[in-house]
Amino acid sequence: MADHVDLVLAQWAAERPDLDASPMAVIGRLTRLHRMIDAELRRTFGSHGLDGASFDVLATLRRSGPPYRLTPTGLMRASMVTSGAITQRLDRLEGRGLVVRSSSESDGRSVLVELTDAGRELVDRVLPDHLDTEQRLLAGLTGAQRDALTGALRTLLESLGDASE
Repeated sequence: MADHVDLVLAQWAAERPDLDASPMAVIGRLTRLHRMIDAELRRTFGSHGLDGASFDVLATLRRSGPPYRLTPTGLMRASMVTSGAITQRLDRLEGRGLVVRSSSESDGRSVLVELTDAGRELVDRVLPDHLDTEQRLLAGLTGAQRDALTGALRTLLESLGDASE
């Protein structure tokens, strides 16, 4: 059985046999998977009035444990939201009553972002749907295939400098 990337590789092999197009076998598939996965996750989050970055902020605060509070810098480091998007994201979430920002008691110059009860209830409602979506997206793989893919992706990420602190 062949997929779209196999077609692309065959075309390049015919048109440019002098080039090694094999990296496209991985990168092309990762790109196509990202688009498909992103569309499904957007649907899941959208059904709860969120986008992926907003869910990530809420989930990061939730998994940080009580009192569900981090500095914006800590939040950015522990989430997948970029520094440029964090302030705008926090403004929106605060406007919806899902997070609050306050001055740190120990350092009045420092700001803390805290998950509100409404924010915690929302993330707790969304998380099972999110995990169901991810399970459905991975249903085509056996447990062993998922483990092998997890290991290979971790190795690739680490080789590109993405390691936990």
